[in-house]
Amino acid sequence: MGEKSVLMDEAAIRRALTRIAHEIIEKNKGVEDCIIVGIKTRGVYLAERLAERIEQIESVKLAVGELDITFYRDDLSHKAEDAVLRGAQIPEDVTGKTIILVDDVLFTGRTVRAALDALMDHGRPKMIQLAVLVDRGHRELPIRPDYVGKNVPTSRSEIISVLLEDVDGAEEVTISQVSE
Repeated sequence: MGEKSVLMDEAAIRRALTRIAHEIIEKNKGVEDCIIVGIKTRGVYLAERLAERIEQIESVKLAVGELDITFYRDDLSHKAEDAVLRGAQIPEDVTGKTIILVDDVLFTGRTVRAALDALMDHGRPKMIQLAVLVDRGHRELPIRPDYVGKNVPTSRSEIISVLLEDVDGAEEVTISQVSE
């Protein structure tokens, strides 16, 4: 892999999540009947941080769930030997609720499509909104985020890595070139 550049440091990630929290509150005119659901792995930690910020702003504690989309992916045959089912942990019924689906990086849209399928197996939400820390483009499906921390136009030969203290022991978003 080639040289890495830092796109977002710890402070930039914190500011982006705070802005997204405010946007969620504004767009939904509060957070009544909202549930935040993170896509495993890093989306779960980002969802928890968003819920904390919303609680600080609105004094309302939101339910936070997690979604493992492993067996909903359309490329499972390529990854089947590595697949481990962890399941979904959604704290309440999603039917009639506004779900804020959270992921770290939006790329082709296939992960989000799988997450939508997984969510629908848990009920019929009133609405699903998408929040991502980084949107890098190159969509293969007609999926667009409602909330974006940072738009980063990339080439397909670049890799965006989100590192979170909870998982990786570091807090930053980097971009690097794949060596060919």
